[in-house]
Amino acid sequence: MVRFLDHLRELSASFDVLLCDVWGVIHNGVAAFPEPCEALARFRAGGGTVVLITNAPRPAASVEQQLRRLHIGSDVYDAIATSGDVTRHFIADHAGKAAFHLGPPRDQPLFDDLDVAFAAEAGEADYIICTGLFDDETETPETYRALLEDARARNLAMVCANPDLVVERGHKLIYCAGALAELYRTLGGDVTFGGKPHAPIYEQALAQAAERRGAPVARERVLAIGDSVRTDLAGANNFGVACLFVSAGIHASEVGARDNPDAAALRTLFSQASRPPLGVTRKLRW
Repeated sequence: MVRFLDHLRELSASFDVLLCDVWGVIHNGVAAFPEPCEALARFRAGGGTVVLITNAPRPAASVEQQLRRLHIGSDVYDAIATSGDVTRHFIADHAGKAAFHLGPPRDQPLFDDLDVAFAAEAGEADYIICTGLFDDETETPETYRALLEDARARNLAMVCANPDLVVERGHKLIYCAGALAELYRTLGGDVTFGGKPHAPIYEQALAQAAERRGAPVARERVLAIGDSVRTDLAGANNFGVACLFVSAGIHASEVGARDNPDAAALRTLFSQASRPPLGVTRKLRW
């Protein structure tokens, strides 16, 4: 049975910490969503702690700049955990190695203050750092098949700084680094992932929450919020925390009308996961 929840306040007394997804939940890359932002701010005002947990392939400071451009204020969250920050630890552990950056120039903050030598071509690299497509408006993963086949022939490892397959930009779905990483895996390539659904980003987020609260946080008092079965729901399940699923996100077209999702379609969607979410909300609101 799918449990629909219209208001975050129905769950607020049961949780101290929210680990909230960003793209598709509080903004779409073009505009902020006022009601979800208000809901998070109201949760914080009641003593709760909010850590934004995102597969953005950039450091938290860079993500915060984007939030400011979208007029999302600091009253909405306490801290930010990013796939980019997790990836930076990998890069630091491979200092001096030649890396081929597969991704757009906007992701350059990922490398700030790190000892990384860049290879002009994949064939000259020791490994690949994938943050996305060079042009995600016009290209698809198939654009990169030949490059990835050559990298696989050279046994190059890849670190994927954004495990998302797609993300909403406005009302359009665009490919992310995860789509390239999955193609590389089908070719037999070795891929390390930096963000959700893998444990390191959740461990970082929980540590940030504990620091803000001044005490360790029990996982049963943590609620993850997100719109992706593959990353948000799977990540919450793997980490042992509850999940509130936002249906009006990247899966909206699979589950019926954006404002009125079909329960049977949701059950089919959740069958991909080890267990269903605690509840489903069409859009996060207080």
